[in-house]
Amino acid sequence: MRSLAPKFVKEWLSLIREKGFKAFIREKGWKVVAAFFLYYLIRDSILYLLIPYLIVNNIIQCQ
Repeated sequence: MRSLAPKFVKEWLSLIREKGFKAFIREKGWKVVAAFFLYYLIRDSILYLLIPYLIVNNIIQCQ
């Protein structure tokens, strides 16, 4: 399963293992916050906006 992770995730995990979480946040800073925010923004948009919209408009047939 680790081979499916992108390179930046592997780098971030190795940095956390080597230096700890506080050093990781100090080094990467806003990049981590932005990546975390964007991931959940996209995921929640699909789950709570796009899928219900498609169901209501009969694009996806639920039987």
